[in-house]
Parts: sequence; structure tokens; C-alpha cells
Amino acid sequence: MDNCTISRAMAILGERWTMVVLREVFTGVRRFDDMRVRTKIPRQVLANRLAALVEHGVLRRDPYQEPGARVRHEYRLTAKGFDLYPVLIALAGWGDKHLADPEGPPLEFAHRDCGAALHVEIHCAQGHPVSDHRDVLPRPGPGAHRR
Repeated sequence: MDNCTISRAMAILGERWTMVVLREVFTGVRRFDDMRVRTKIPRQVLANRLAALVEHGVLRRDPYQEPGARVRHEYRLTAKGFDLYPVLIALAGWGDKHLADPEGPPLEFAHRDCGAALHVEIHCAQGHPVSDHRDVLPRPGPGAHRR
């Protein structure tokens, strides 16, 4: 399926460090050097990941300048990038459930208004909650091509 949107999304997001970069931006880390120090991602790999996310419209570059320094850029989410928030929360939830250290996850996402932990839920277009994976029916979409 050459028009598979999952495959296309993974071409942008599926590289090892991409979601780590996005985690940093989502948590307010916007500058290259700060990301590099916090994540230990090699300089060239980080530069490549940021460039790809900018190229695909997930991040944008905004210039800033410290007094006496050259102009640099910080990275901010675009609307397309903000649409990845549920993906990041779902990925973190899966990791928290299956991969966290015994003391718990190093990062939590909470509702700003009440402080409760966030989690992702699935609902159909009619608003019905879907909690059992057996209730999900994969089917050809309008862009499906017959083989």
C-alpha cells in the first residue's frame, strides 16, 4: 500500500531520536544546545532530526539572539506538531506501562486545570468509547486502491 498514511507518518516520525526531540519541544526545551545536553543525542543526528521536522512542517524555526552572540534559532511546534500530542501521550503511556523503572516513569502528563494524569482514549465518530481492541474493525478507507 504505497499510499498508507501509517507508513508515511513513520517515514517522518519513526527514526530512533525523533520522538525524543519532540518530547523535549513539548516540554518546553526549544534550543539546540539545551536539547543536546538533555538528550545526549549526537550533534549531527539532532541537527538532522530538527531539519527533517522543520521540512515536514512539524516544527518551525524562530530566530533569537543573546546579547553579544550570533543569531540562533529555537524550535517551536506548528499546528501539525501540536496534533502529535495524543501520539506522544499514548507512546509515553505504553512505555510507562511496559518499560518504566520500578520507581515509576520519569515524566508525567497532567491536566493543567485539575492536575489529574492524562491518558489517551479511543472513541468512534459517534462518541462511543472503544476500550476492547476486538471492537476495532480495520477496513478500506476512501483512498484504498484495489490490488
